[in-house]
Amino acid sequence: MSPIRNTSAPASPPLAARSVLASVLLGTEPPWLPTPLLVRTTALFGISEGATRTALSRLVARGEAVAERGGYRLVGRLVARQARQTASRRADTVPWDGTWELATVRSDAARAATDRAALRDAMRALRLAELREGVWARPANLPADRSPESMSVARRWCQWWRGATPDPTPDPASLWDLAAWATAARLLQRQMRVLVGPLEAGHPGSLADGFVTSAAVLRHLQSDPLLAPVLLPDRWPGDALRADYDQFDAAYRSVLRAWFDAATSGS
Repeated sequence: MSPIRNTSAPASPPLAARSVLASVLLGTEPPWLPTPLLVRTTALFGISEGATRTALSRLVARGEAVAERGGYRLVGRLVARQARQTASRRADTVPWDGTWELATVRSDAARAATDRAALRDAMRALRLAELREGVWARPANLPADRSPESMSVARRWCQWWRGATPDPTPDPASLWDLAAWATAARLLQRQMRVLVGPLEAGHPGSLADGFVTSAAVLRHLQSDPLLAPVLLPDRWPGDALRADYDQFDAAYRSVLRAWFDAATSGS
């Protein structure tokens, strides 16, 4: 068995203009903002207006954004990422009856390297782990209609069973690095605790650090395997991380809205 361990400790994302623009639009509902506000936002990270406008043009060229009403709106795969972020925060599950989902890559499926990479990304988005090459599995406690885009990719290349049980039943800790995920979650909780006080006090000086922390939490939540409680270690921090993030995000958005309003009014 060759376990997939995709739950490493969070690291600060590269603060390139494209990364900042995508993240701030992903955190906006709907994912549209006026161009002057996007320029002002990237300036928080020392990114010049020229670099921001170049990054916006590249987002459009890649089919990831469209120019609209004096601003830019996300489209395509980045909108799908926004849906995955929202689902990760909700952490929807169904009661577990002890069975598993199994998916095997069809032996007659000739795939290009890009297709293989897309399938691997889809399986991870569906929160399956690789039992061995070409065989993916997880406890059957997630909704069948989760992540339709990823499920479409998986069904294109795989045969799929629900209600099967591997023999022997895998140890979840051999498929997901649960200890590492929990350690990283608690680190993120500490980072949020440092920032939430200044944010709740309305200090805009915490926006840049809060932006990085918010992106790290959302990224980490997407790697939560969402296992049934009986399969998790004691004191699993998944629910606590989500609760802390809800508080943090509310404070962050309040300061960001005030900062946006000030930027729009020219004050």
